[in-house]
Amino acid sequence: MIQFGLSRELRLLTTRHFKFVFEHPKRVSTKYITILSRFNERSHPRIGLTISKKNIKYAHERNRVKRLIRDSFRKNQYQLADMDFIVIAKIGVSKVDNDVLTGILERLWHHHYRLHQKY
Repeated sequence: MIQFGLSRELRLLTTRHFKFVFEHPKRVSTKYITILSRFNERSHPRIGLTISKKNIKYAHERNRVKRLIRDSFRKNQYQLADMDFIVIAKIGVSKVDNDVLTGILERLWHHHYRLHQKY
């Protein structure tokens, strides 16, 4: 049975995990979101978020964006390669409504899925 939780093992938690991805990332981006990725040595994908106060002023907006990103990753985790992903929110993402942001994320995950089917 497939489980769609977002357990601790599916998240990038330490500075070392983030640095690993930032060293040699593959990049996919739109006007509002950038996703950096790098293959990991684990048997599952992991996600980390970087959402700055400079780009999204209010905490409730940052929380909404984080919730949507985590939910999108959780739903797509079984189609993704065994990679570490860092999702970076850009200026203006807080003005995008939930449906549009979810669609953007779906396209970015699908792009990663197609990109890494070749490997």
